[in-house]
Amino acid sequence: MTHVAHALPLRPAARLRRLPPVLAVVAVVALLALPLGPDGGGGAHPADAVSALVVLYGVLRLVRDRRRPLTRRAAAVLGLPVLGLAVAAAGAASPGAGLEGLGRYLQVFVLVPAAVLLLLRDRDDARLLAWATVMLAVWQGAVGVHQYVTATGASYQGEPIRAVGTFGAQDVMGMATVVSLGLVCALGLALGRTPVRHRLLAAGCALALLLPLAVSFSRGAWIATAVTCAAQLLLAGPRRALAVGAAVLAAGVVLVGGLGVGTAMLQERVGSITQVTDAPDQSVTDRYTMWAAAAGMWRERPLTGVGLKGFPEYRDSHASLALSSGSETDGAGAGYQRQPLLSPHNMYLLVLAEQGLLGLVALAGSWLALLVLGLRRLRAARRAGGGGGLDCGLIACGLLVWQLTDFAYADIGGPSTVLTAVCFGLAAWWALGSTTSGGAAAR
Repeated sequence: MTHVAHALPLRPAARLRRLPPVLAVVAVVALLALPLGPDGGGGAHPADAVSALVVLYGVLRLVRDRRRPLTRRAAAVLGLPVLGLAVAAAGAASPGAGLEGLGRYLQVFVLVPAAVLLLLRDRDDARLLAWATVMLAVWQGAVGVHQYVTATGASYQGEPIRAVGTFGAQDVMGMATVVSLGLVCALGLALGRTPVRHRLLAAGCALALLLPLAVSFSRGAWIATAVTCAAQLLLAGPRRALAVGAAVLAAGVVLVGGLGVGTAMLQERVGSITQVTDAPDQSVTDRYTMWAAAAGMWRERPLTGVGLKGFPEYRDSHASLALSSGSETDGAGAGYQRQPLLSPHNMYLLVLAEQGLLGLVALAGSWLALLVLGLRRLRAARRAGGGGGLDCGLIACGLLVWQLTDFAYADIGGPSTVLTAVCFGLAAWWALGSTTSGGAAAR
C-alpha cells in the first residue's frame, strides 16, 4: 500500500513524459490558426514565441537524456549558414539591425530545423506533423474562400475578394503559403502506402485546397505548387502520377466550369504569368526594379554584401525611378495602408545583396545538401516498398522543393515564416536521419 501511495502522485508527470515530443512542434503549427489584429499583429506572432520554447525544449531534452545532439553530418549541414550570417551581421549598418537579422535567420534556417530534427522520433511523428499542416491549411483555406465569396477579403484590383485567411491584408502571402504547404503535405500522404482511408482523406484535402489557392491570386504560390506537385508525382512513380494527375485535372474542370471559379480576374492573373516581360503591371515592375537594386548592392560588395537588414537602407541609391513608393493594402478587416517596399521579394537576391557570395554559398549549400540527401533517401524508400516511408519522403522533399522554388518570388517575413522553419526541419529529419531495422527514422 505504501508503494501505491507513493506511485499515484507521479502518474500525471509520467503520462506527460510519455507524450510524443513532436506535439511541441504541432503546437507551433496550430498557433498559426489564430487571427491577427487589424494592424497585422504588431510584433511577433505567438507561433514565433512558441518556436523559441520548442528550441529550448529540445535543448532540455538533450541535457536530461545526455545524448549527442546531432550527427556530424547534420551539424555540418545545418550549421553551414552560420558562417555567412555571422560575417553579414558584423557588417550591418547598426549592431541592433545585425542582431535582429541574425536572430531571424538562425531561427528559420538553423535553430528551429535542428529542434524539429531532434524532436521527431519516427515516421508516425512526421505524419502527425504533416496532418497538422494539412488541417491548418484547410482552416485557413476555408476562411479564405469565405472571404472571396462574401467579398470580405483583401483588396484586389479595387474589389475585396483576395483570400488572405486570418493573416490580414498586411500579409497577403501568408494564407497562400500555408495552403500551398498543406497541399504538398496532403499530396505526399495520398501518394504513400498507408491505409486506403488515410490516402483518400489526404487526396480529398489536396483537391479541396485547390480552390483557396486559386482565389489567393498569388502567382508565386501557384508556380511553386505546380512545380512541386509535378515533382512529387514523378518521384512517386508513373502509375500514381497518371491517376492523381487525372483527378487534379477533373477537379480543375469542376472548379473552373462548374463552380465558376474561372472569373475574368482569375483568368487575367493566370495569363499575366506569361506576360510579365511584355506588359508587366506595377507589382511586376516594382519587383524587377528591386531585383536590379539587389544585384547592384551585390556588385558593390560582392563577397560579404551590405550587411543584414541593409536592403532598405541601400535600396533608393540602387533603384531606378520605375520603383513605386510602396504597395497598397486594404480590406480583410483593416483600413487602407501604404506599405514600403523593404525587400526584393526574391530570397536568393536578398541573401546575395545582404550577405554576398559568402552568405549565398553557405545558405544555398545547406539547402542543396538537404535536397540531395533527401532525394537519395527517397529513392531508397521507393525500392523498399511499403516499409520505406515513401509518403514521408515525398512530403519532406516536396516541402523543400516548394520552398526553393518559391524563394525565386518571395523571401522570409510575416507570421507564416515560422512554418517555413518547421518545413526545413521536416526536410532535415528526412535527409539527415538514419534508418533503423524497423524502418523508423531515428536521429
